[in-house]
Amino acid sequence: NEWLLTPSPKLNSNIQASESKREQFRRYLERSGVLDTITSVLVALYEETDKPNNALDFIKLHLGAAGPEPADTEALRMELADLQQKCNLLMEENKELRNKLMQYEPSPEEGGAE
Repeated sequence: NEWLLTPSPKLNSNIQASESKREQFRRYLERSGVLDTITSVLVALYEETDKPNNALDFIKLHLGAAGPEPADTEALRMELADLQQKCNLLMEENKELRNKLMQYEPSPEEGGAE
């Protein structure tokens, strides 16, 4: 019955190879920053006082999976700044045109007697 408790050399080498692959994968995740990122997102979820209804959506949002890529984000920021500038110019132009229009329209006191 003692042979049941002692793994065979072949089984033992398979276990070691599997553990070695796991360790290599863990080091890869650590070097690439994946473990730190996932840990920080899970800590943020843990520290939420009002837990979200959908934890997976929370994780996706905080990992950036639900948002645009960083390059897209920068392009969108530039477009937003450009559109805000255009909007401000159009609002100023609108104000100027309204002032000009007021010069040609009679005020209510003057035009009401006719």
